[in-house]
Amino acid sequence: MKILLLGKNGQVGWELQRALQPLGEVIALDRQQSLEGLSGNVSNFAAISHVFEQVRPNIVVNATAYTAVDKAESDLDQAYLINCLAVKHLAEECQKYQALLIHYSTDYVFDGNGINTWKEDDHTSPVNFYGKTKRDGEIALEQSGTAFVNFRTCWVYASRGNNFIKTMLKLGQIKDELNIIHDQVGVPTGAALIADVTAQAIRYYLLQSPEQKKQLHGHYHLAPAGETNWYDYAQFIFTTATEHGYELTLKKVHPIETKDYPTPAKRPLNSRLNTDKLQQNFEIHLPSWQHGVTQVLKELFS
Repeated sequence: MKILLLGKNGQVGWELQRALQPLGEVIALDRQQSLEGLSGNVSNFAAISHVFEQVRPNIVVNATAYTAVDKAESDLDQAYLINCLAVKHLAEECQKYQALLIHYSTDYVFDGNGINTWKEDDHTSPVNFYGKTKRDGEIALEQSGTAFVNFRTCWVYASRGNNFIKTMLKLGQIKDELNIIHDQVGVPTGAALIADVTAQAIRYYLLQSPEQKKQLHGHYHLAPAGETNWYDYAQFIFTTATEHGYELTLKKVHPIETKDYPTPAKRPLNSRLNTDKLQQNFEIHLPSWQHGVTQVLKELFS
C-alpha cells in the first residue's frame, strides 16, 4: 500500500511521518522538490498531478494548510488557494485514482457561540476569513464525490514549530507579568495525538468491507478529553515548567477578556469539540489534554 503524505515538515506532518510508517510505503513530500523530482507544493496543480501519476497512492494524507489566522485577513488569495482550491484539486486527483483522502480542518468553521460542544453536523458559520477558507475546503470535499475523512481539530501544538506552549515558555523567561485571555474555551491538541489517531483510523478503515468503508467517510472532531481556556492552559505550562526546574522570571499572570486583546481576525469563544463520533466509529480512546501537554513540555525541557 502506498501512502502519499503532503506537508511532511509541518507540526502535524512531522508526527505523521513517524505514525504512518507501519502502515505501508510512505512517500512524504513538502514544497521542495524531492530527489525523485516530486514536489508536494499543493498550490502547483501540475506538480501535484505529476505526483499522483508517478506514485498512484492508495491513501493521501494532506497535512498542508494556510494557518496564519491573522495574516489571512489580508492575504486573501493565498489563504483561499491553499485551504480551498488546492483541496478541491486534491479531491479530484483522489477521485481519479480511487484514493482515500485524509484532510485536517478546524473548529474555526463554527461561530464559537454558546457553551455546548460542537458536533460534526452542527451549522457552520466562520467568524474570520481563515475559517471561511477551511469551510470552503470542506465543501469542496463534500461536493467532489471522493472518499474522504476530514478531522476537525483545535489549538494544535507540538515540540516542533511555533505554538502557544513555546511562546509561553519564552515569555515566561523574559517577562515579569503577562495578560492571558480567559474567555476562549477549547482544548489543546497535540500533533502527536493527531498523527496517532490518523494512523489508527486508517488501520481500522482498511479492515472494513467496502460498504462499511463508505459509512466511515465524512467529518470527525479530533481533540483530547477535557477543556480549558488560554489563561488556565498558560498556568498549567508555567506550573509544570517550575516543577521541572525550568527557570522563569514571571511573577504574575492576569486573566483578560478577548475584547481587551484585539486582533485582525476575530476568534471564536467556544472551541469545544464533541468527539463521540470519532471514538465510536473508529473505536478510539482519547486521553486527557494534560497528558499530551506534559509530554511535549518534558521533551522541550530535555
